[in-house]
Amino acid sequence: MTQSIYEQLNVKTMVNAWGTVTKVGGSKMAPEVLEAMREASRHYVEISTLHEAAGKRIAALLGVDACCITCGAAAGIAIAAAACMTRGDEAKKLQLPDTAGMPDEALVLKCHRTLYDQALLLSGIKVKEIGTTSFACVEQVEAAVSDRTALFFYASEAEPMRGSIDLSLIIPILKKYKVPVVVDAAAEIPPKSNIRKYLEKGADLVIFSGGKELRGPQSSGLILGNAELVAACDANCCPNYSIGRAMKIDKETIAGIVKAVELFVAKDYDRQVVIWESMTRRISEKLSQIPYAAVREGFPTEPGIQPADILRVYVKPTRKTAPQLYAELLGLDPQIYTGLSGAELVINPQCLEEDEIPVLISAFEKYL
Repeated sequence: MTQSIYEQLNVKTMVNAWGTVTKVGGSKMAPEVLEAMREASRHYVEISTLHEAAGKRIAALLGVDACCITCGAAAGIAIAAAACMTRGDEAKKLQLPDTAGMPDEALVLKCHRTLYDQALLLSGIKVKEIGTTSFACVEQVEAAVSDRTALFFYASEAEPMRGSIDLSLIIPILKKYKVPVVVDAAAEIPPKSNIRKYLEKGADLVIFSGGKELRGPQSSGLILGNAELVAACDANCCPNYSIGRAMKIDKETIAGIVKAVELFVAKDYDRQVVIWESMTRRISEKLSQIPYAAVREGFPTEPGIQPADILRVYVKPTRKTAPQLYAELLGLDPQIYTGLSGAELVINPQCLEEDEIPVLISAFEKYL
C-alpha cells in the first residue's frame, strides 16, 4: 500500500480537538477549494492582475468596500501598517523599513499587546502603548495622538481585558485626527457577522486569517475595508516591491481563498452551530460516564481564545494532572490534540470530523 506523505516523513497525523490553530495547520480545505487551486496551477497569469481581480471578487462577496489578499493575517498586519505610513507613495514604500520622514507610530492599548503585533514592527513602525494592562481611558488615547501617529491598532481578542476600551468609544477620537483604525480579527469567525462588525463600527481596515473558519489555504489572509487604504495595502503587497515582497502569495493560494470565501458566504451557520453543539453534547455525555474526571460544557472566558461562540467540553482529570493527560494524548498515533487551560483539557468541535469522535472518546477512556 502506498504510504501517505506524512508516513513517508514519519510525521504523526492528529485528531484536532483544539481548533483552527496555526500550530496544527489551521483548518481543512473543502474539495472545491483544492480543485480551484489545482486549476490555478495549470496556467500562468499576471499575478498583480489576478490579485486585484480576486480582491474585488471577495469584497463583493463579503459586502465590503475593498479587499487585499495576503499570505496570512500576520502579513496583513505588517502590510496594513506599511499602507498607513506610506499611503501608496512609491518612494516611501521602497524606503521601508526606514521610516524617516513618515508618521511612524502605531498607538496600541497596553492590554492589546500580543505576540502577533511583532508583525507591526516588520514594517519599521514603532509601537506607542496607552494605559496599563488593567486600565485605559479615551482621554489617554487622545493625548497619545501626535503628528507621528500613523494608525491605531486594535486586537479584537483583547476586547474582554480589563484595560480595554470599546472600539465605538475610540473611533470618534481617531476620526477627528484622521488616524486610521486597524483591527486584527484573525480568528473572530464565527459569527459570520463579524466580517463587517468592526467596519460598521467605523474601523478603516480589519484583518482576517484565510486559513481558520474561512477554511481557505493556511497561508492566506484578508485585509478588508477602506478602498483608498486597501489600494495602499496592494501597493505594499507582493508582487510589488516593498516589505510585502518577502510575503509572497501565489496564484494557487489566491484562487483557493476566493473559492473558500464563496463557500463561506453560502454556508448556513445556524445549522453549523447546531452540528457543533450536538458534537459537544455527545462528547460530554460519553466522557461524563468515565471515572476520574469532572466534565462540563461551556464557552471560553479567557481573553485570546477564539472563536468564543463555539460550545466546548472541559475535562478536569482527578487522578492525574491536566498537563500529564495532555502529554499522554499527544503521544498517541494519531495524536489527540486538545486545548489546555489550567487544570482542564478543552475540546473544541470546530475541526472535528464525525468519525474522529469515537477515537477521541476511546483515548480519554483509556488515559483518564
